[in-house]
Formats: sequence, C-alpha cells, structure tokens
Amino acid sequence: MYKEAPLVDVIIEIPRGSFLKRGSTGEIDFISPLPCPFNYGSIPAFMGMDGDFLDAVVLGPQLPFGTTVKIHALGAIRMIDNGLYDDKLICSHSPISPWKKSLILLFFMLYAKAKSLINMTRGYRGRNSCEGWHEADDALAKATSRTRTN
Repeated sequence: MYKEAPLVDVIIEIPRGSFLKRGSTGEIDFISPLPCPFNYGSIPAFMGMDGDFLDAVVLGPQLPFGTTVKIHALGAIRMIDNGLYDDKLICSHSPISPWKKSLILLFFMLYAKAKSLINMTRGYRGRNSCEGWHEADDALAKATSRTRTN
C-alpha cells in the first residue's frame, strides 16, 4: 500500500549556489569554499534532537533566502553533528531517482568530514558522521512538534 510523503513547510536559509551558511536565526555560521548544491533551510514546526529547528534540503531550482515552501519530505539523511542527531529532511516536488539519492548521500558524507574539521577548530569534541538515508517519518518521529493543539 502506498503512503503519501509528509507535507512540510520549509523556510529557506541558504539558497542553492550560496557560499554563506546561515543558522535558523539568520546569522552567518560560516563561509563555505564551495557553493551549496541545494536549497537548505529548516522546518520551524519541529525541533530537531540538536535543539534547533529540524533541517531540510529542498531540491530543485534556486529559491530566495527567506522563502517558505510547502513541499513533501521524501526521505531523510541521518547525521550526527558534535555527538547529536541532526537529521536533514530531503524534500522535493517530484520523485528522487536512485542516482540522485546516491549523490545526496555522498554530499552529506563529505559534509560530515568537513563539519568535523570546523567543529575541531571551534573546540568541539563530539563525533560527526553521516549515518545514511532513512525515511522522512523516522526523522519527524524523533523531532519534537512545536504545533500546539487546543
């Protein structure tokens, strides 16, 4: 039986092609030597296990900083950053081919290595790694919903 992918609202913090890595507060975290290959943002309706908004990648054409997009979460990359789970939802308006999944996973494996170096220069000692591709529902289940029900 087919289950529809979760629909989420993502706020773009780093447009595709940007060299500036911003956090959810909008402050510059670091300047990358390489442009970001994805639109990168967060889902304010959920807090990730790292205590920040749940991270999300939006595939497709470049979106301006601050844009909010309603999109399906088709998977997740399980990351560990400074010893904490830091899942990245992978979102798209169209299906993701196995080849594109492999490229996304390769990017995050390299990103984990780079983040290890950045964290080391900042004096952080926690482990950094990419734990692979997972279901979006798994990442959402680990996150804390910020939606209030009255």
